[in-house]
Amino acid sequence: MNNLAFPRDLLRQFGSPAVVIDLDVVERNIARIQAACDAAGVANRPHIKTHKSPLIAAMQRDAGARGITCQKLGEAEVMADGGLDDILISYNILGEDKVARLGALLGRVRVTVAADNPVTVAGLPEAGRMAGRQLPVVVECDTGRQRAGVETPGEAIALARQIAASPHLSFAGLLMYPPEDRWAETQRFVDQVRAALASEGLTLDIVSTGGTPNLANLGQLKGATEHRAGTYVFNDRMMMACGQATLADCALTVHATVVSRAAPERGILDAGSKTLTADPGGGLDGFGYILEHPEARIHKFAEEHGFLDLSACNDRPDVGDVVRIIPNHVCVVCNMVDRYVAVRGETIIGEIPVAARGRLS
Repeated sequence: MNNLAFPRDLLRQFGSPAVVIDLDVVERNIARIQAACDAAGVANRPHIKTHKSPLIAAMQRDAGARGITCQKLGEAEVMADGGLDDILISYNILGEDKVARLGALLGRVRVTVAADNPVTVAGLPEAGRMAGRQLPVVVECDTGRQRAGVETPGEAIALARQIAASPHLSFAGLLMYPPEDRWAETQRFVDQVRAALASEGLTLDIVSTGGTPNLANLGQLKGATEHRAGTYVFNDRMMMACGQATLADCALTVHATVVSRAAPERGILDAGSKTLTADPGGGLDGFGYILEHPEARIHKFAEEHGFLDLSACNDRPDVGDVVRIIPNHVCVVCNMVDRYVAVRGETIIGEIPVAARGRLS
């Protein structure tokens, strides 16, 4: 921060701590990944789980994205209310209440859903019936990450057949989040499913891959039609650690104030686990990177306190100093606040609501 008045002006208007996004960096990130998807010949379907904002989703759409991805039905409802269309929900939807909500959503925007088991598929036709239109369904596949998804091509084939035979449903293809080092295995999985279904007249119109770390693998899966990445829009320490971002690519920072210096090698920030979260980020050192004092460590949290270890710092902050922190895992930080403070460089633009915050169902 070259303008020493800027952080104090920002916190005077919006309080401390403040979650700040630089729209110049956001726009560069959006343009860079859109260009990478275009060059690889796959559609960009960004995941909104990171930013949770219809305004930012519209920026991604206007830059060339084909639709968006949501993890939960509630997120999709917020995005539809914000004018977004062509929504993929990459999560099993179960229960009469959620299926009814899905039917209402399908009645007003284009929606595709994912499923990885027969129970989920059996409940989905009611949504299509309510909407009076076919509901496209992709089979979620696990090719090594061991999260959700069928684990074998045979299971994927059986589920595709069930979808195709169900009223008000249409089989749309496959969805997966391959481990970064298992794309060859993923290719064999997709090829086997494609070959088996072709003889039955079923095609893989969608082959959807995902993950910001997997941007390094764009174009490597033959037949992939789209990629779902979310974190790239803001980036964080984890994306820096995996090589998908630099400091200059990190659009979101938490502006916090040093509120105590009880001892020469200790300090306290007013940003604790309720702001920065206690996510270790896959083994990162500490709980955030402080731009003004990179040798400082946020080594532990209370709910409203960030504990600073300043033993490695020659230049140590004083009480009242404002620092900018790049969080370990930006997606969790975004879900803990109601608004972003939007800036361009050191010009304050205003506030952007985190409209889909807390939509857990």
